[in-house]
This record gives sequence, C-alpha cells and structure tokens, in this order.
Amino acid sequence: MIGVFPSNAGRVPPALTVAPLRPNEVHPRAVLYSMSDFAPLFRFKTFPARAVQALSGANEGDALGLGVAAIPGDVYRLARDAKPRRLTICEGPSGGQVVARGSDVGVPGEALTIADCHSLMGEAGEMVEVLVLRHDSAADGTLLHLLPLSPLKPGTEYELIGSSRATAPDRFADIASVSFYAGTHLTLASGAQRPVEELQVGDMLLTRDHGPRPIRWIGHQTRRAVGVGAPIRIAEGTLNAARDLRLSPHHRLFIWQRRDEIGTGRSEVLVKAELLVNGTTVTREEGGHIDSYQLVFDGNEIIFAEGIAVESLLVTADLRARLPAELTLAPETEDPFAAHKVEVDETDLSPLGDAAARLTRARRASRETD
Repeated sequence: MIGVFPSNAGRVPPALTVAPLRPNEVHPRAVLYSMSDFAPLFRFKTFPARAVQALSGANEGDALGLGVAAIPGDVYRLARDAKPRRLTICEGPSGGQVVARGSDVGVPGEALTIADCHSLMGEAGEMVEVLVLRHDSAADGTLLHLLPLSPLKPGTEYELIGSSRATAPDRFADIASVSFYAGTHLTLASGAQRPVEELQVGDMLLTRDHGPRPIRWIGHQTRRAVGVGAPIRIAEGTLNAARDLRLSPHHRLFIWQRRDEIGTGRSEVLVKAELLVNGTTVTREEGGHIDSYQLVFDGNEIIFAEGIAVESLLVTADLRARLPAELTLAPETEDPFAAHKVEVDETDLSPLGDAAARLTRARRASRETD
C-alpha cells in the first residue's frame, strides 16, 4: 500500500522522507513473485472512466479524466446501466501497484498508478471522493478506472468541486491500510489486554510466530466510516471473538480449523474480513467517523485482537519509503506466513454460504478436540 499515514496523536514525526529505489534496483520483496504469482492484496469495485460522463460544462460529453479532462464546475453522471468491475491489486516486484490475479480488469503484472482524487457534490449536497487509477494495458494502452470511496449513484448528477493529485496516494492508503479501530483490545506479551489507542511504540505484543515483539511504529487517523472505508464488525462469539471486533475490510484473519469446514484441505487459512460479511454476525458498519491505528513491527506479524489472530501492517516498498527515515526495518525476503499458500478468496468461500458460521464451527471444533 502507498502513502503517508499522518498522526494526529503526535506519534509519528511530521517530516517523512520519500526514498525511491535507485535505477535498475530491484526491491528485496521481488523474490516473492515467483511464489505468490501476483496474489491480490486488495480488491475494489471500479468503473471505467467512460461510465461517468459530463452532462454540462467545459468537457460536456467527455469521460471524467485527468488534468483538463476534469474541470471544476462540470456536472457528471454515472450511467444508469454501468456495472462495476472487480480490480485486484498487489505490490509489483520493484514497488508500486500492479494488477493482481483474479481481476476482471487487466492482466496480472500490468502497472497501476493512483493518479488523482476528484471531489464531487451530489444533488442533495453529499460529497463523494473518486480515485482515478491509471492502468498501463499491454492490449489497450492507457486506461482510466474510477474507484468511488463512497457510493456513486447511477443517474444522479454530481458537480466536480475540485481535484488533488497530491493527496490521491494518501487517500488510497486510507482505504487499503490494515487498521485496528479505537476500543479494540490487543494481547500484550504478558497476556494482558490493552486498547489499541493506549499502546505506545516499544510496547511488547504477543505474536503467533515469534513470541513477544516490540511495536516499532504507530499510525493514527480519524476517517469517515463510509463506502470502501467502512469497518467490518465481527460480533462477539463469532470466530470466538471475546468482544465485538472491528477491522478494516482488507484485514486478514488467521484461522486454525481442526475440522476442514470450507474444503481447503488444510487446517490453517488466511481470510480477509470483508469476505466474511453475512449481514448478521459480520457486518459493514457505515456512518460517522472512526479512529484507526496501524501497527508496524520488524516484520509482518500475526497478533491477537479480541482473542482472534490477525495480521499487522504489511510494509510494502511504497510504505517503507514514506516511513520516518530513522525507522530501519529488515527487508522482507520471504512470503509472510506462506500467505500465498493459505489465503482463501471469494472463489473458495462464495459456494459455502455463511463462511463466518462455518469457520466459527471449525474453531470451536478444534477447542473441543484439544
């Protein structure tokens, strides 16, 4: 993921240094790609730029685009028959975003750029931010995809208020980051539980694979809980959660199942929170604002939130370049948790119905058996 995670809690130095790779330098994480084969880190519903056209203004009849193709005051509308397409994204071998496998758009490995962020105002005064992703397609040349950060309603007229290329990467980071939300209890090395907002750099947390490990960096934002940024709520008891647990949509949970309830043929699985939504015990909570926190360790770790094993923030090449210059981290040289082998996606879960209920049974079966 990319972008600076600014802190309004004073935990991150205000001056962050961007240090791009040198020419012809290959980032250490490039070794992962022979193993993971462009496994998706993020999945978003996007529209082709041509689905949003100007009804009036300087660009009347044209698609919402970049630069002079997006003039404040122009009025746009999403076509009534527009259908969103899934765009999957992962980190490229030398950093940056590329199309991942399983995407409805593009070919795995094709470059993506977070090119702009447009602010639109709807007929009722509602504000919608739309990210523009530039896609370098081998077959079709340069394409633009629109990623609305909150619902963009077909047939509704929206006036373009302004655009900001400078903040676009940060807005993408907001929705792509693996975050914990205020009130979530994490397990310390001592076994005690502490709310994430009370943690400090240097606190020792219990990790699944490496025992006690110190927190190296904490990011903090207050963000709107709408659209793709709305948290996923896992109700107390589901997956044996000790309390209600709220996670970011792309947050991966590590689940041990003694009885294979989902037909993967293995006991360990990683699954993104958003793929467990069932409308009852796992829901998407929209509305208002929420405080979010990201935790960085020396490496990507599995830690414990409300008793459930979940991952910490994965430091990609883009994020590493935007962390404080004095924060030194060892480069990732292997696939954390063998994620490419144990992660399940919607193709594994969709035929099963309520995956959350099945995985809860699998976890309880393991406890009863142990």
